[in-house]
Amino acid sequence: MLVLNATYEPINVCTVRRAVVLLLKAKAEVIEHGGWELHSASTTMNRPIVIRLVTYVRIPRDTHRRKITRRAVFARDGWACQYCGARANLTVDHVIPKSKGGTSSWENIVASCAPCNRRKGDALPRQAGMQLLKQPGSPSPTVFIHVASPTIPSAWRQYLAA
Repeated sequence: MLVLNATYEPINVCTVRRAVVLLLKAKAEVIEHGGWELHSASTTMNRPIVIRLVTYVRIPRDTHRRKITRRAVFARDGWACQYCGARANLTVDHVIPKSKGGTSSWENIVASCAPCNRRKGDALPRQAGMQLLKQPGSPSPTVFIHVASPTIPSAWRQYLAA
């Protein structure tokens, strides 16, 4: 389930069970629901797909401090090599190698296919005759929703468009 803040900003993904608990405690409301129902001993409800919190929750915006994972890097980079655009056999590459003082930061890590990563090796991109398709940077908050749910239901797309 996609969880929206009171301002309709996407903030998280949760299980159906968690969504139902939020709904029953009146902490959230259903924005989109599926075509099937959930049943309990005493009630029936439409299965929620998108819920919105009733009260605003402050979310820290320090994505640069969020944990850098392979999946988050791949999602930020559109699941494509940032040197050639290939979509298969992806690895993670430090643009400026750690041996040359590069850091493990959002601005220095990119998705790279294995052939490009081997070709670049322990060199700077310009030394290897390679160029980045786009400069890496901190990801948007929606990247982490794509990491939590790689398959995005069509009902979510309008809320993730920004």
